[in-house]
Amino acid sequence: MDSMITWLNENSDLILGYAIQIVIALVIFLLGGRIAKFCSRLTQKAFDKKKVDVAVGAFVASIVYAIVFAATILMALSQVGIETTSFVAILGAAGLAVGLALQGSLSNFASGVLIILLRPFKSGDFVEAGGKAGTVKKIEIFSTELRTPDNKVIIVPNSGIMSGAIVNYSRESTRRIDLVIGVGYDADLRKAKEVLTSVLDAETRLLKDPAYTVAVSELADSSVNFVVRPWVNSADYWPTYFSLMENIKIALDDANIAIPFPQMDVHLHKES
Repeated sequence: MDSMITWLNENSDLILGYAIQIVIALVIFLLGGRIAKFCSRLTQKAFDKKKVDVAVGAFVASIVYAIVFAATILMALSQVGIETTSFVAILGAAGLAVGLALQGSLSNFASGVLIILLRPFKSGDFVEAGGKAGTVKKIEIFSTELRTPDNKVIIVPNSGIMSGAIVNYSRESTRRIDLVIGVGYDADLRKAKEVLTSVLDAETRLLKDPAYTVAVSELADSSVNFVVRPWVNSADYWPTYFSLMENIKIALDDANIAIPFPQMDVHLHKES
């Protein structure tokens, strides 16, 4: 006991110095965490003020938080006497090993950065990407969250999105509805065209410019096919599509113009 007291007395200055360094390191760590959160929120607010896409702001804010927090940890370690140079070298070697083991995750991260830079879509757009379709809710570091029209959430890896075709249905303000309507070979084509035109003229959601198209496109096996191609605002696409399909069927029935079923003629020959 006496020897311990003697050792403490002899090394009191050293112990006090280490204690102060540890306290300072803890203060740096705690303050750094708060500063990292503050910088992240500030970045998010700056993006919101400039009316940048919410998903982009969240993505950049998370990266800012990670960078500031990593710098805080290095400062705290340096304060307690740990050589950060060698520590960074160890982290680099460990990062290389982890990177080789997690190539897929790094690919997702790089693809997330490309999505933010190239902006093929934004939050709220309805897209088809990575083999899935839905409304973009969030763009995160490794994945993108889509929500389907029936309210299912799909998490798509960013690398899967950037490695394939991306179809954005919301970028343009207008869309064209493409319908193929078949009538029988015995139908009066001029009358059929008049019926289709009258249905389009009665639909108030169609745009006048560009004008719609109604034309014979194919003499198919079982029917004569018309293409019906009106233009609408993107927000009106599906309601107008459903309405036109119903009204065209009713109008053709009222005009006694049949929409034929697929059919095949079989000829029998009797051999003597």
